[in-house]
Amino acid sequence: MSEQLIAKSVIKALTKQKKSICVAESITGGGLGQVLTQIPGASKVFVGGVITYSDELKVSELSVSKSDLKKYSAVSEEIAIAMAKGALKKFKTDFAVSTTGVAGPGAAYGQKAGTAWIGVASKKEAFAINLSLPGKRDVIRHAIIASALAALERILKP
Repeated sequence: MSEQLIAKSVIKALTKQKKSICVAESITGGGLGQVLTQIPGASKVFVGGVITYSDELKVSELSVSKSDLKKYSAVSEEIAIAMAKGALKKFKTDFAVSTTGVAGPGAAYGQKAGTAWIGVASKKEAFAINLSLPGKRDVIRHAIIASALAALERILKP
């Protein structure tokens, strides 16, 4: 299923449930927010987000702990969850999604290219999904966006 079809399903479910969402993106560089806002009616449920590509912005904009960044690295389950929780608090939404990882071509943070984490937070729970994706930078980023949307679609189903 294409990113657009999944995004449409997510926007429809959020609208029906009268819930809101925001994003905190690193590896996807605003791509997740872009896909969501291409759907008519998204403005009713999507409030916005931040692109926190640097660790400094993860700390200042999302209240991610400097010590956690040092301990776990930006590409980790802990930081993906912290980013999502920080966005949830900052934007006061019902759901938040974060993306962090290494798109390549080389390794970073001790992780190989294609390693990514998606964080999802709500007022009730927070979790992260680990991905290990093959391919070039653009392919990896699109796969992360599609995976984040699919995770949202699953949790929004009644």
